[in-house]
Amino acid sequence: MNICVLTISDSGYRGERKDFSGDAVQKYVEDAGHSVVQRSIVPDDPSAIRTILEKWADSTGVDVIFTTGGTGLSTRDNTPEATIDVTEYLIPGIAEVMRLKTFDLTPYSILSRAVAGVRSGSIIINLPGSVSGVKQCIEVVFESVIHAVQIVQDTKPH
Repeated sequence: MNICVLTISDSGYRGERKDFSGDAVQKYVEDAGHSVVQRSIVPDDPSAIRTILEKWADSTGVDVIFTTGGTGLSTRDNTPEATIDVTEYLIPGIAEVMRLKTFDLTPYSILSRAVAGVRSGSIIINLPGSVSGVKQCIEVVFESVIHAVQIVQDTKPH
């Protein structure tokens, strides 16, 4: 699979903070034998988030876009809304299972507003901004995401 990683962080965008969460996504993806073909950091700005998601999803050959950050309750957390704005339809079960499976590790997981959806045959999945949250959530959904890509792109026999 060809995967893009988009980190949403004001401080990361300004270069004030290293992108450890994006690094965690990339490591998991590559350790699983897949490729990170694009990676970027944008501020917590809905327009900036939408622009990159649209560009990547509409590109040929992008299977999955993982975002990290901007899924909380702060007024600066805009990732779910930007994702909803650009998707053709949502896949609610992905975010639901991430919250459910990580609840025992941190009860704050239910405060996540993460979503997942499809645009132009690419699956977009919002992950938390913390490294531990990224690792926990991506591990929970990755196998199902591979299957979902095959269905969305109609490459799996029915």
